[in-house]
Amino acid sequence: MPGESIEVPVIGWVIDGHTGRLDDFKGGVESIIRLNPEFPHETLQGIDEFSHLQVLWQFSQRSPDDVALHARSPRDNPAWPPTGTFIHHNHRRPAGLGLSFPKVERVDGLDIHVTDLDADAGTPVIDLVVVFREFLPRGPVIQPAWPEEMLTDYWSDFRERPE
Repeated sequence: MPGESIEVPVIGWVIDGHTGRLDDFKGGVESIIRLNPEFPHETLQGIDEFSHLQVLWQFSQRSPDDVALHARSPRDNPAWPPTGTFIHHNHRRPAGLGLSFPKVERVDGLDIHVTDLDADAGTPVIDLVVVFREFLPRGPVIQPAWPEEMLTDYWSDFRERPE
């Protein structure tokens, strides 16, 4: 039903890593996903046997005023076509949720050290699970040309970004 909501727990927080709403240069940065202390360490048993996680998080720096329920050009670039709210991968969607696939580097207690997590430090983590190849999309992934153009530098190394 439109307008209904659910309540979900925050299972942990992003510690270290990115700060400040950068659109690009998200690559190569180590972050820590720190689970809440009430979780037993065994909740992460076996996680280090997998290369990547699927992490669901909330855009915590957004405001309800950020929601944009209309078609608009990505990054306000008129060279790219106006697209609807649910095409954009940003904080302007109604639920304000992000989904990332960071690489697992190591686990230390309830801290999961990852690279290529595009959530800022201080971000609440709602859920995480390891990536199974078998759950990735089947068949070719089809998209227009503009996302590739827009995201050319998205995973470029953070240390190499222009000032």
